[in-house]
Amino acid sequence: MREVLQFLRSRPLMIFVVIGLATGVTLWALRQALPLAVVAYIVIGVVIFVTAVGMVRDLMSGHWGLDILAVIAMIATLAVGEYVAGLIIALMLTGGEALEALAARRASRELDTLLNRAPVYAQRVDPHTGEVERIPIADVVIGDELLVRSTEVLPVDGTLISARAVIDESSVTGEPLPVTYQSGDALLSGTINSTETFTMRADKAAHDSHYASIVRLVEGAVESRAPMVRLADRYAVPFTIVSLLIAGLAWYLSGDPVRFAEVLVVATPCPLLIAAPVAFMGGMSSAAKLNVIIKDGGTLEVLARVRSAAFDKTGTLTQGRPDVVEIRPIARSADETLRLAAAAEQYSVHVFAGPIVAHAVERQLQLPQVTAAEEIATNGVQATLADGSVVRVGKPAFIEEVAGVFERTPLSAGETAVYVSVDSDFAGVIVLSDPLRSHAAETIVRLREAGVERIVMVTGDVAPTAESIAADAGITTVHAETTPQSKVDIVVALRPRPVMMVGDGINDAPVLAAADVGIAMAGRGATAASESASAVITSDDVSRVADVVQVSHKTVKIALQSIWMGIIISVGLMLVAAFGYLPAVAGALLQEIVDLVAILSALRALRAYRSVTRFRAARQPLRHRADVTPSVEN
Repeated sequence: MREVLQFLRSRPLMIFVVIGLATGVTLWALRQALPLAVVAYIVIGVVIFVTAVGMVRDLMSGHWGLDILAVIAMIATLAVGEYVAGLIIALMLTGGEALEALAARRASRELDTLLNRAPVYAQRVDPHTGEVERIPIADVVIGDELLVRSTEVLPVDGTLISARAVIDESSVTGEPLPVTYQSGDALLSGTINSTETFTMRADKAAHDSHYASIVRLVEGAVESRAPMVRLADRYAVPFTIVSLLIAGLAWYLSGDPVRFAEVLVVATPCPLLIAAPVAFMGGMSSAAKLNVIIKDGGTLEVLARVRSAAFDKTGTLTQGRPDVVEIRPIARSADETLRLAAAAEQYSVHVFAGPIVAHAVERQLQLPQVTAAEEIATNGVQATLADGSVVRVGKPAFIEEVAGVFERTPLSAGETAVYVSVDSDFAGVIVLSDPLRSHAAETIVRLREAGVERIVMVTGDVAPTAESIAADAGITTVHAETTPQSKVDIVVALRPRPVMMVGDGINDAPVLAAADVGIAMAGRGATAASESASAVITSDDVSRVADVVQVSHKTVKIALQSIWMGIIISVGLMLVAAFGYLPAVAGALLQEIVDLVAILSALRALRAYRSVTRFRAARQPLRHRADVTPSVEN
């Protein structure tokens, strides 16, 4: 009841028109012509004024306002004395916005669910007394011990203290089965405790946690409405011209100005105004069901037209969890090479840094003291040790700057190399393995089937590694050893357009922003890439890229079907009215039915994700190596 009252308070113009229509119908039944005319002129006049102001604003922002037909129709009904029909059109116009709001609310229910699931409170364990107190989530600080009861949502990102926990991550990562964690494992906020109560230590504040980043993305998606009208805008001018032409001809050929009003009564384009936004909100909700957050409806429209795609390698096509598999000593021993590399990599955020440091710790190597360190973007890290020696870890070109030219180390499929120097000596090579994701090759095939003509890999890694991964994925063109700027240049020059870029790291943020559509992989935590991307995949599954393209195709198809259905029915009714067989009042009532049909048709986009689910269930994953030989472009 409270929601209904709140909704009515937000629609004062619609309530004013409803009261005016009720009064007008009563006066019409009592045959009170003059009072009816006064009521109609007042009510319709107010609606025309408010609508005209909105039309001017639309025109100033570069959008052709479809409301002009409704305004002309209301003026025409006043001119020919069809007052009740004019009042119905006024209700149609003001009530159409209310219908759109209600339909959009239903269409965005999956996005709303993500917002409503956001944790609000946490159970903090007092370190001195052991008592549990309920606190607002904003009061959680790093290091707090938190108690999570069965079925509760994890409030922040943290580390498991208890021996064991079983977590339902389906709403965040898309993992359908509960995941078992052991003491010391990292836990994500927004996931659900599936079994017994456990304790965890907060590693991040609430606003920095994984689920908070998803909530911020969803809030932006819910608030973004303007891009959704682009599709309808294309039909606005032609529909307006056709409607006015039919109405003008009906008046001219019949000699009766009432025909002009009767035609325009059924020409009010609510299906165009409502169907596209509702369909796109439904598509965004469907994408959210598949763990993809679309930031605005315009992204869906562009995704449906994508003709070229570029993929980053590490963490996007590969699993992003590399392991050290071999150390190849050159001027230093294997242990010394690893020890020096780990000391420098402590100050790096690159995905290879963690495994190298962890491998050194596992081998119980004592790391030398570092007095200064600097990460050189896209090249590597340089550290100065306490004895004054300078260690470099990174790409071969970065090492060659101080150690001279050397031969690249041979690599097998899925392997990559990190080169190490100390002062002017080439210390050695650390080989890591980061295999291809299980669904990567299938994703590339599905994108080609969806109409993507050109797919390339754009990576900062060396050519042999990039070539090997590209061959496994089925990608024929590789741009290796690129910098953030060269990635941008490559994607901007890529043809045909529109171009989609898929990446995950901080270095991918510029190129994601430069592409027509940027998709960020953020399965285990959002990065800077998420902020610049048009869409964010919250599960650790690259096949969601193909899924969201498929949902986009389905959504645009439904939007177009709804728009064209509304146009065809409206044109049919206009022709009937042109020959004098559809009175103005009856036409206005029929147009309301057309509006409802268009909305119900557009709401089918809510089920767009089901086609993806059926497709994934029916299709066997591609497990064979793609029979392609990539061409490498440095």
